[in-house]
Amino acid sequence: MNNQDLLEISEKFGSPVYVYDAEKIISQYNRLTSAFSGVKNLRIHYAVKALSNISVLGLFQQLGAGLDTVSIQEVKLGLEAGVDPANIIYTPNGVSLEEIEAVAALGVQINIDNLSILEQFGTRNPDVPVCIRINPHVMAGGNTNISVGHIDSKFGVSIHQIPHLLRIVENTGMHINGIHMHTGSDILDIEVFLYASEILFETARNFKDLEFMDFGSGFKVPYKEGDIETNIEELGGKLTAKFKSFCKEYGRDLTLAFEPGKYLVSEAGKFVARVNVIKQTTSTVFAGVDSGFNHLIRPMFYGSRHEIHNLSNPEGKERFYSVVGYICETDTFASNRRIPEIKEGDLLAFSNAGAYCYSMASNFNSRYRPPEVLWYNGEAHLIRKRETFEDILRGQVKLDLSALKETV
Repeated sequence: MNNQDLLEISEKFGSPVYVYDAEKIISQYNRLTSAFSGVKNLRIHYAVKALSNISVLGLFQQLGAGLDTVSIQEVKLGLEAGVDPANIIYTPNGVSLEEIEAVAALGVQINIDNLSILEQFGTRNPDVPVCIRINPHVMAGGNTNISVGHIDSKFGVSIHQIPHLLRIVENTGMHINGIHMHTGSDILDIEVFLYASEILFETARNFKDLEFMDFGSGFKVPYKEGDIETNIEELGGKLTAKFKSFCKEYGRDLTLAFEPGKYLVSEAGKFVARVNVIKQTTSTVFAGVDSGFNHLIRPMFYGSRHEIHNLSNPEGKERFYSVVGYICETDTFASNRRIPEIKEGDLLAFSNAGAYCYSMASNFNSRYRPPEVLWYNGEAHLIRKRETFEDILRGQVKLDLSALKETV
């Protein structure tokens, strides 16, 4: 998928528009599985929260991947996409016991991350196999909002609570078939990840009937040319050796599971927006586009960087621009960024727009959410329509307030 393809897609489907390159998704999946080819039983669960379009979920199903879900709605999307419930793991946080039991009834692997729900679920459903999410108390991740394995995190059962956890398992007679951890996103230091894995191995020794160990994900992808990223191949070699050694000690081959989201879809995504206005102030040149943080919130939410390419003038002389949106709040995609000269009407492409872009989009300012397009086998396929005013009104109830005038 090249610049001309993106220009033609924008011409056909309008702007703004999300575009996902299926070939890049497939290559990322293959790179990850190749890095762990030495593992006898490997399972990749794609993290649905990164990008939940059912056509994308169907692509992962065709690749042989399962799904990592965090809500009953994500589970149902996976089932709608044709994914076998046995290949879906459900790892909620702070949800009701009723939701967990409803998901269990669908035949999905349950992963519980707190002692209270574990005891209640195990008491009522002792025959349902359960995975337990452990908090290894390891700080990892590129931003405090995406670091989830540290001691103050709301996620997981603390490793210091293992004795309590074991008492619950014994008292309920429940079957623990998996152990799970997730330290955070944008992991760079492989040694920190391997250190956390040792904690998971140590925890696993307390359970005699495990079927799998889930090491989460959080692998960093590059956000600009020459950017650093997680060395998947090095991690694959080192963790494979540790895992095989543990399995030998444990007495049988377990399944090694990961749940990548951003790693698989981030680089596959482009977000294309049109420049509405070039605004020169006393100190800045603003390029205002027909979008905002209602469609791409990550720069404002996480301070994330997205490379911006001028599709309409890729070889132009570079100038400094602050690229901003049309939302009625501070709404900045990039500040003082070198970009080939931009004119009103030009189309800009934002890179790394595959993960947490549409899935975190909103109707703020009553704007429509854009369409989604999958570039597959050299063709553009619409996989979500652009919203309309009817979509904005859907679900709203208009009250008859005429009687209010009589009382005012």
